[in-house]
Amino acid sequence: LSFKRENRPYWFNRFTNQSMWEMPILGQHDVISDPLGLNAASVEGAGDAGVGNGQRKRLLSEEAAQGGLNTGHVSSSMPQNITSVTIFIIYWDLDIQTNAVIRERAPANHLPPHPEIELQRAQLTTKLRQHYQELCYQREGIEPPRESFNRWLLERKVLDKGPDPLLPSDCDPIISRSMFREVMNDIPIRLSRIKYKEEARKLLFKYAEAAKKMIDSRNATPDSRKVVKWNAEDTMNWLRRDHSASKEDYMDRLEHLRKQCGPHVTAVAKDSVEGICTKIYHISVEYVRRIRQAHQTLLKDCNITDPEAAEVQDRLVYCYPIRLALPSPNQPRIELHFENDISCLRYKGEMVKVNRGYFAKLELLYRYSCIDDPRFEKFLSRIWCLIKRYQVMFGAGVNEGMGLQGALPVPVFEVLNKQFGVSFECFASPLNSYFKQFCSAFPDTDGFFGSRGPFLNFSPASGSFEANPPFCEELMDAMVTHFEELLEKSSEPLSFIIFVPEWRDPLTPALNRMETSAFLRHHMSVPAFEHEYRSGSQHICKKEMYYKAVHGTVIIFLQNDSGFTKWEPTPERIQELLAAYQVSQRTLGSPVPSSTSSAPTMPSPASAELSGSKDSTAAKTAPERSASLDTSPASQENSSSSCSPLENTTPPSEAASL
Repeated sequence: LSFKRENRPYWFNRFTNQSMWEMPILGQHDVISDPLGLNAASVEGAGDAGVGNGQRKRLLSEEAAQGGLNTGHVSSSMPQNITSVTIFIIYWDLDIQTNAVIRERAPANHLPPHPEIELQRAQLTTKLRQHYQELCYQREGIEPPRESFNRWLLERKVLDKGPDPLLPSDCDPIISRSMFREVMNDIPIRLSRIKYKEEARKLLFKYAEAAKKMIDSRNATPDSRKVVKWNAEDTMNWLRRDHSASKEDYMDRLEHLRKQCGPHVTAVAKDSVEGICTKIYHISVEYVRRIRQAHQTLLKDCNITDPEAAEVQDRLVYCYPIRLALPSPNQPRIELHFENDISCLRYKGEMVKVNRGYFAKLELLYRYSCIDDPRFEKFLSRIWCLIKRYQVMFGAGVNEGMGLQGALPVPVFEVLNKQFGVSFECFASPLNSYFKQFCSAFPDTDGFFGSRGPFLNFSPASGSFEANPPFCEELMDAMVTHFEELLEKSSEPLSFIIFVPEWRDPLTPALNRMETSAFLRHHMSVPAFEHEYRSGSQHICKKEMYYKAVHGTVIIFLQNDSGFTKWEPTPERIQELLAAYQVSQRTLGSPVPSSTSSAPTMPSPASAELSGSKDSTAAKTAPERSASLDTSPASQENSSSSCSPLENTTPPSEAASL
């Protein structure tokens, strides 16, 4: 039977009591979507296994729940006045209050997000990826190294002083060390992991052949040409002569060949690879100019001009979400509909998706953090911009970017909070954060959902922090510099617990600096395959949420004297932290309790935050503001367990100085 709801046709099967937005297909019995909310209730008890301490949560549908979305932001594709109940598992704890203290700061000068501009940025970033792929193939005959473009974005933003939140436009030097290093490592051929003897033999032959061909076709010096050709021919003769060699023999010979030929191959490829890096950077600069011009035109059409400078008092306050100086323009209509347990948001044919549990999480974060949209009229457009930004940053390839958004397991976060007072994540996003206070890459889109801005621009005076950065060497090195500067100038309790990969061959500068730092209080290693990270695509994946780490992880405690006194890494606390990391305590699980539930994302598992745990009720709450500090010892000690804003406790609108 065909009916209409909100001027849109839907179909109802009176025999199965299923409602569907799409035309049913003969013989297909799966529920495609559920406009009447009849299939939202999940089976009691399903999907509980192996989720750590994550708890099941009931949420009335958006129209009927007390804390649900106001109907002002719901598009025509979202039915209203439905009272279905959904059940999902949560992987975050938004009740934990912050103990991070900062100096009050002025609103940021970033341009407010808008779907039209975000769509243009997405299209140009995709074109830039394509240019990179074409340049690598045309100039060097290779595919771009996996994730190298993503790490280029991360490395460039460490140096970039340009106006765009994603694409670099003002960097010095222009040539990216990260991109240069990764492309050069794949010349003359990409070296893959080898399991069998025959694979090693073929790889050795291909390398010798490619090195010889490359040195013949490039403008090499006579000495370089002689060395490479002699070693390549000697290797080929050895391969023809010796058929009894083992896999280890082939790999040793390959390593020897690389040492002999590598410097000469690098010398002849250097100008070409630098040309790739330079070309990509200059294209990015042009794209930023276009985006900026379009954005400013849009704001001008909406009569939005630069505001007067806000007056900021020099005082300490508990950290609060970053604010934008410019008001947001009117937002276009975003279509929202649900397909089983997935929320789908569409703008001009471009659809982004997120699990309904994470959609509910974003609603809570928005309610706590946003101060300029009490009626949720801009909520959907801001979610669309947020998800689109991260989708574009990490690429559209299968599993691309997941490692750069990986997260710590929920039990680890619980121990960090309980034993070390951690209440803040230095590298996270609204999609993967465990706490509601965190730093993230994009202040313009993420600030409405609780972000305190990029960590390298965040200067806390005290607090306990967790740092699980994207595994980009340049970013990690800048992170260590920032840690040491903060610890050096603060006399208040300050603690950073850092999780980085155990890369020792060669040893990364960031790991070496932390292990020799004057602020090092403790460090330990968790072996490879004996611990897990949470998937970087947790906001859209359905099944396997955890994956085993293929490399060891080093846990480092950097603390000043007062931070060490307050959150000392004692043997008992360390033991509890390691126990929380054990794989055997969990099984790979999914946030979706059942197939019919309406429940529920920068080698490197990185700054993402698993979630799980306490029941965060959806009561109406005032947004977070600069809360006044209580200097009493009791207040400082209990800051992470104080009364939650979910209990209708509204922070003062102004911050009192210490």
